Amino acid sequence: MADTLVRTERSVAGTRRGAAAPRRRGRFVPLLYVAPALVFYGLFVIAPWLHSFWISFWNWNGIGAATWAGLSNYTAVFEEPALRAALTHAFGFIVFYTVVPVILGLILAALTSAVPWRAMPVIRTIIFLPQILPLVAVGVVWKWIYGEDGPLNQVLRAIGLGSLARAWLGDFTYAFPAVGLIGTWVSTGLCFLLLLSGIGKIEPSLYEAARLDGCGRLREFWHITVPGLRKEIGVACNVTVISALAGFDVVYVMTGGGPGYSTMVPGVQVYQLVFTAGRVGTACALATVLSLITCAAMYGLNRLSRER
Repeated sequence: MADTLVRTERSVAGTRRGAAAPRRRGRFVPLLYVAPALVFYGLFVIAPWLHSFWISFWNWNGIGAATWAGLSNYTAVFEEPALRAALTHAFGFIVFYTVVPVILGLILAALTSAVPWRAMPVIRTIIFLPQILPLVAVGVVWKWIYGEDGPLNQVLRAIGLGSLARAWLGDFTYAFPAVGLIGTWVSTGLCFLLLLSGIGKIEPSLYEAARLDGCGRLREFWHITVPGLRKEIGVACNVTVISALAGFDVVYVMTGGGPGYSTMVPGVQVYQLVFTAGRVGTACALATVLSLITCAAMYGLNRLSRER
């Protein structure tokens, strides 16, 4: 009897091991689908980043022999005024690329979803149009608009506000907000469409219950719409923060980082360090610091956008 029980237990155990083996193998099946993408990501993103990180510890002009620099390039990132200003301006652009567009996108999405206008498709297209335009072309057009004899100053003079006309991109005070407003103009359309699609997924019964309880439009917006768009707001913030921190084309075309360093951003600074100053190691150090800041910002935003 004891032998029979032992054989039965062994048989059951073998059956369980046999059933568990396919399950363990099945865990690796999804990896097969993403393996090609992971290979390309490793070759063209991770490997170049690691190589850049290694170069950041050297003094190198890109052609001659390199000499060991240790952490001196990272020290320069935080001590040199030009490099420190580039990082500061990157954070400043978050206000123009993320904060203002998300707020405007929320307001526009709430207004357009509540009013069934026939012209709604046209309005959505107009708001989203800047998002699909090439940023180099956007920079060229707005550089002309901001010019000393451009349309903006001509309108100001025509309505009797000629005292406000100035060379906007050549002014140390107004160049930074002038460039930042371009980011607001471009990013608002993306935030608007993301949030508008999110509003369509909110349960209509929530609004009906709120109206029965006597809630007005403002309270519905604050207590139903905004909490219901947590994930969409998180996505919009992620995309626009990356655009703000990694900005290059608009600033390079419009000001090149000037006047002085008043509009300098890390992307333009890295370009100038490599191709003008011959400081490849310092450029890689700045790029590494920027990538770490971006990853930290994405981690924080993803934590905040999770549903509680």
